[in-house]
Amino acid sequence: MRPITIADVAKQANVSKSTVSQYLNKRYEYMSDKTRKNIESAIEKLNYQPNIVARSLKQKSTFTVGVIVANILHTFSTHVIRAVENFFHDKGFQIIVCNADDEPVKEKKYIEMLRAKQVDGIIIFPTGGNLDLYERMLRDEFPIVFMDRTIKDMDIATVMLDNHLASKLAVDHFADKGYEHIAILTTSVIRNISPRVERIEGYRNAMAARGLEVNAEYIKTADLDRIALALNELFHLEKPPQALLAGNDIVLIEILKYIKEQGLRIPEDVGVIGIDEVPFANFFTPPITTVSQPAIDMARKAVDLLLQQMNNDLEEKDKSVIRLKPSLLERKSCITIK
Repeated sequence: MRPITIADVAKQANVSKSTVSQYLNKRYEYMSDKTRKNIESAIEKLNYQPNIVARSLKQKSTFTVGVIVANILHTFSTHVIRAVENFFHDKGFQIIVCNADDEPVKEKKYIEMLRAKQVDGIIIFPTGGNLDLYERMLRDEFPIVFMDRTIKDMDIATVMLDNHLASKLAVDHFADKGYEHIAILTTSVIRNISPRVERIEGYRNAMAARGLEVNAEYIKTADLDRIALALNELFHLEKPPQALLAGNDIVLIEILKYIKEQGLRIPEDVGVIGIDEVPFANFFTPPITTVSQPAIDMARKAVDLLLQQMNNDLEEKDKSVIRLKPSLLERKSCITIK
């Protein structure tokens, strides 16, 4: 049997081929509801399958976008991916999701693979280890948006959290409860990954602003498999911290595991706040106070910026770093200290 074509659909629906084409491209502005229903019915009756390759060649678009996350295990990453997929689906695009595991080598392979597949653009949570590739995409005027992380002196549109404010919200909440000896623990900053560095900077600034001592022993960074060791060092100091600020959701999980293993109690023995909302925070015992990122709003902004580049909507591309504000979700993991 010969393949069903647009002409067959048009004949069945009693409309022109251009009207069917407009329907397939979701251009309904000058199309009546009756016409839309007739075309939809014809497509279903004939079991018409659009030729994606031909469509891509004709419109010079694959209607596909790549998303490369640094670490898909972060709750924030999965929330952003879900929202990005929703927004692009509404625009008729599909997404390809790649997980770099915070490894520049994997990220490089994924960038090269996505470009070989001729995706229309890429949203990247950059590892920071492929400056040459980022610069090449800029030279090629290839649509690219960074999410969550910024690269110094890299002229690429970026959407990220106000990380200094995130730490300030947590430190201020601790201080309002009477805590003075506050520690921060985050994952490794070896490659100067901006959210981690900025959250430590925000912690330092907020502590100083509240007149609290910034104790270098209370600032810990470690790879995931050494977080328990870092916590052990904190709790064996001559003056252990009264409160812990987890720099991200993965660190928060490690902190909660350690506290349980050591027989400590939250908030009686130590107050805890995590940056990044997590699904279990509200029903953990006790419920954990978190600083939440506006993941959906951040995803929407990244999609808008990428679409602007893909559609050449603006003569002057927006290459600024756009920061969205976090919010504190107060629960029961801190106690008022007299």
